[in-house]
This record gives sequence, structure tokens and C-alpha cells, in this order.
Amino acid sequence: MSNQLFAGFPEKMNFTPIPNLFFSRLLPEIDDPAELKVTLHVFFRQYPKRGPLKFVSYSELAADATLLDGLGDDSQETLRRALKAATARGAVATLTLYQDNLQEEIFFVNSPANKRAAALLTGNAIPVSRAAPPEPHNKQERPNIFAQYEQNIGLLTPLIADELKDAEQFYPAAWIEEAFREAVALNKRSWRYIARILENWAAEGKRSGESGKYTQGKKDPDRYIKGKYGHVVKR
Repeated sequence: MSNQLFAGFPEKMNFTPIPNLFFSRLLPEIDDPAELKVTLHVFFRQYPKRGPLKFVSYSELAADATLLDGLGDDSQETLRRALKAATARGAVATLTLYQDNLQEEIFFVNSPANKRAAALLTGNAIPVSRAAPPEPHNKQERPNIFAQYEQNIGLLTPLIADELKDAEQFYPAAWIEEAFREAVALNKRSWRYIARILENWAAEGKRSGESGKYTQGKKDPDRYIKGKYGHVVKR
């Protein structure tokens, strides 16, 4: 564990969404630092996963040097105890998967979507990830779509977060960043407006930051709310 003073958060970085209910309902009740660290790490590790059930396996957590470094000397035992506490509290749910004659415990945020996906699991429906934990890094990164939304529009809601996550998978990061810049420049600070920019670029072709239908010099701020899709865009 580093003893150096934290230098602060950079302007451009990735984010992990945490539900507000965690802070109002669970955080006041968690008095074990290990349980708190492990619970937050489950959020962190499951978020970038894809598929109907987003989870992190015990082997992934047990191999995560960053997490273990914060759990003290007997880190493996502390990890077990913290996972048990988080599961008993209801913040985290667990399931045992069987694959290639191996048994693996997986952990996931206790949400309706994850519980529905877990209930449908049979046999080897979801392969257990054996990927190594991501290496920590300090380099300046392109801000992800959540950071751009909060910096340019406002606080995230769960519904908007789901839409942003879908958009992040469908559109190139450079397009998303440019669409945010264009919307802000036109004072159209709305996710629906930004989504229309991206949809137009995808449908009509994108040239030099504009959709194929429009050229530089024709920056009509209402162009994305005209036509057959205009009713879905809020001013």
C-alpha cells in the first residue's frame, strides 16, 4: 500500500456507476472496512462485463493484487469473510457454476436484472472468466461516456445510464466525444439530442464531424429535431 499523498483525480478518467441507494441505505450500516472494499470492488469488476449476467468470479477477486493489498496480511481469509458479509447483507449475490469439471463461485451486484439472469442459468450457460485483473494505470485517458454526460449535462439516472452504456458499445468513442462537443456548442444539453446526432451519423455517414447529410457551414441547431424522428428529441 502506497504511503504517498494522493495527487487528486485527473480531468479525464473512467468512472464506475454506484447506485444512490448504496450510499443512503448500505453505507451507514457497513462498519467493516474489508466488507466495504470488497463490495465496491464487485461493482468495479462487474461493470465492464458483458452478457445477461454481469459477475466477477472468486478466482478473479483472489488474484487481484490491488484488492488484496488493501485487505491486510491474511488477505485471502479476509476476502472470504468480506464476501460472506456482503452476501449476507444483501448487497452482493452469489452462485456456483460448474465448468470443465471445475467448480467456481461467482459474485454479482444484487439487482433485479442480475437475479433474473442468474435464475435462467443451467449447466454451462455462462462461461467463467479466467481473465487476469486489469493493471492499474495513471495515464490520461479519453473520458468515458458517463464522465462526459456528468460534465456536460448533469447527474446520471439509472435509465440514462443504461442508454449511455448501450451507446458506448455501439458508437466509436471519438464520435461520442464529438457529439457531446457539438451539442454543447449549440446549447442543446440533452442526451436525446446527442443520441440523434450519433444516429444520424451512423445512418447517413459521418464526414468531418458532421453527418453525411450536412456539411460544414450549415450548423442549424434544430437539424437533429426535424424530420420523422423529431418527436423523440426534447429541446
